[in-house]
Amino acid sequence: MTDRMAEQRVRVTQDSGSRWRRRAGEYDTLQEALAAAEPGDTVAVRPGVFREAVLLDKPVTVLAADGPGSVRISPPAGVPLTVTAAATVQDLIVEGSDRSLPAVLVTADGARLTGCRIDTQASAGVELGDGASAVLRSCTVANPAGLGVRLRPGARAGLQECEVSTAGQAGIAVLGGAAAVLDRCRVHHTGGAGLLLTGSGSGAELTGCEIYEIRGSGVQAEDGAVGRLTDCTVHRVTGNGLTLDTEAELLLAGCRIHDLPENAADLRGRARLRLERCTLHTFGRGALSVWDAGTEVEAEGSEIHSADGDYPALWVSDGARLALADCTLHDLPDALFVLDRDSRASAADCSFSRIRSSAVSVSGGATADLTDCRIQEAGTGLWFRDHGSGGLLTGCEIADVATGVIVAKGADPVLRECTVRGAGDAGVYVSAQGRGTFEDCRVSHGRGFGFHVIDGCRTVLTRCRTEQNGRAGFEFSEAGPVTEGCVSDDVPPPPPALPVPRTALPPAPALASAPPYPPLLAPAAGPALLPATARLTSAGPANATAGAIAPIPDCRPADEALAELDALVGLATVKQEVRTLIDLITVGRRRRQAGLKAPSLRRHLVFTGAPGTGKTTVARLYGEILASLGVLQRGHLVEVARVDLVGEHIGSTAIRTAAAFDRARGGVLFIDEAYALAPEDGGRDFGREAIDTLVKLMEDHRDEVVVIVAGYTAEMERFLAANPGLSSRFSRTVTFPDYSAEELLEIARAQCAEHEYALAEATEKALQEHFAGLERGPGFGNGRTARQVFETMVERHAVRVAQLADPSTEELQLLVPADLPL
Repeated sequence: MTDRMAEQRVRVTQDSGSRWRRRAGEYDTLQEALAAAEPGDTVAVRPGVFREAVLLDKPVTVLAADGPGSVRISPPAGVPLTVTAAATVQDLIVEGSDRSLPAVLVTADGARLTGCRIDTQASAGVELGDGASAVLRSCTVANPAGLGVRLRPGARAGLQECEVSTAGQAGIAVLGGAAAVLDRCRVHHTGGAGLLLTGSGSGAELTGCEIYEIRGSGVQAEDGAVGRLTDCTVHRVTGNGLTLDTEAELLLAGCRIHDLPENAADLRGRARLRLERCTLHTFGRGALSVWDAGTEVEAEGSEIHSADGDYPALWVSDGARLALADCTLHDLPDALFVLDRDSRASAADCSFSRIRSSAVSVSGGATADLTDCRIQEAGTGLWFRDHGSGGLLTGCEIADVATGVIVAKGADPVLRECTVRGAGDAGVYVSAQGRGTFEDCRVSHGRGFGFHVIDGCRTVLTRCRTEQNGRAGFEFSEAGPVTEGCVSDDVPPPPPALPVPRTALPPAPALASAPPYPPLLAPAAGPALLPATARLTSAGPANATAGAIAPIPDCRPADEALAELDALVGLATVKQEVRTLIDLITVGRRRRQAGLKAPSLRRHLVFTGAPGTGKTTVARLYGEILASLGVLQRGHLVEVARVDLVGEHIGSTAIRTAAAFDRARGGVLFIDEAYALAPEDGGRDFGREAIDTLVKLMEDHRDEVVVIVAGYTAEMERFLAANPGLSSRFSRTVTFPDYSAEELLEIARAQCAEHEYALAEATEKALQEHFAGLERGPGFGNGRTARQVFETMVERHAVRVAQLADPSTEELQLLVPADLPL
């Protein structure tokens, strides 16, 4: 035997326990060794190159005796490695040169390849035949001539920590109902899609995978195929990150798609895509391009930003659907374009910022529905371009834009409780037969008109408000708009009523001599005293179809709000603290009026105490009182908690916090359980970002918003220590004590009076004893507990009285001790 053949000997180890087997031995060729091996044996191959095709038709283990890279299977023709049994192959290099055949062909169930390298010029690096199954672990596949891994119909493959590279076609192809599971794999430098899914029933599940440097789409799914990607990255491809067609479905969770010359995702033909907590950025065309009726995209908690081109980030057309929830879009040329009849987009609790042109554009009869969305720093906030285009927008905020809302050419959206602040031009602009319905909307702090309606458009404005705009609040160039209950700060209050003379009126003239105009407009009465509310703007003509634009009503007097404060049960120390603050503010104003220096007061407060002690109610009254004193513009209360301020992505927290602060301009920002922004173990928690943003906003806008933070006493001390400048922003801490049993009984009495019930004397005694016996732990609800007890008594009373055949009025009202909670 030559030295070369000695180097290539193959050893068969008897792993079976059968006593009838011959002893293990060594062989010159793999073919001889495999012929001698029996199921369960291990075939250890010494280093060398084997120029023979290998057929594994028994469940044996074939491995390189000296570890990875020491054994090469490289036949001159045919399939280098064929597996027709549940065999295991470990640490081999497989090479092939027949471009019409695969390098590794698996046709059985249960095959395993571990640590192998398939480096070939073949039709496929690894191919699983119909119905076959295999697991590839820590393998690499390089096949410049064809596919990396191909799964035929019904095949199933698991790839763990594998690498597929330099494939001439798709990296991994899952065909005709096959299924693949990839865990921490890399697919790169392929001549086709990184992952190709095609055929009904075909599916793939990828976790922690990376697809990059692809000449084509990162993932291509079609013909009813489905896939799920979790914590995966798709980047640096020449086509789309994802391409879906003909009823394909993909779900991505926690994935990143970026650095693409085309779209992050392109969908057509009734395909469906869902994104959860994904990031899409640095794309040449769009983030999501959605086409055709039946095609749908849902995105939740995702971030889309930093486009390279001049295309809209989100494109919805030809009847497609898009739904966004809690998403952030920023640094884009245009954010959302919805085109064509039956196309529809919806967005809830989303943020659009730093948009160079339009944040939302709706045209061609499409619809966009937005709820609680924020648009900031955009060219145009919302643009409804033509006939049939519209949608319902509720609770949206638009700030720092060139134009807030444009409605043109027959478009007809509905906006409810929306605000536009700081527009460079008009807050709302309607022209060219545009319509639009605006209910309870507010436009403020713009440099142009608040609502600018031209061309006689039949816009409907109900209870809308404008203030602090550079030009008129409401500008109507022609008759057409319809207003009801609208107010503006540029409309002066009506003049006081003229005193009626005490002298007797002269007799009315005879009808024959009556002038041809109503007596109130008679020249003898002087010029017509039309109320200012009938004048639309100082520049525009009167409009018969418009209702009165009224001046903004004054807040209720401070005495009324203070009286309501005094009427609250208990809280004696709280009431005294609030009155002290009011006295300081009032005297400071009088000192300034007298030409004296007034102390600079920080009006921000810390409220400490248990839940249900009236903190929110007192905050609301405090805002009203400050507004009545002229310290705040409106005095309204905006209540938020951690969930309203802290986002899930870097940068989104600052945007959310600024949006909440902006909603509170002119009033009170009340942050309940503020200590949740600074958890004890939250070194990298985004709550700290909310605190830092809040500190800066409080300094930059110290005269526009009063901030009140509330929570338990000890936890609030930790909160105030979270930022060096935080505690100095607050003037004082107001402590809300727990209610006593007597005070809880008083709250229950007030509930009874409000709802027309009565407490028997014995019931009051039993109720006070019940309150006195309640455990006062951290979960004690104070006034909330009193209300819950009352509600329980009402329910038990109803059950009891329902058994009476003909209850009297007294029985319908009277609560007895039996109605108390058990």
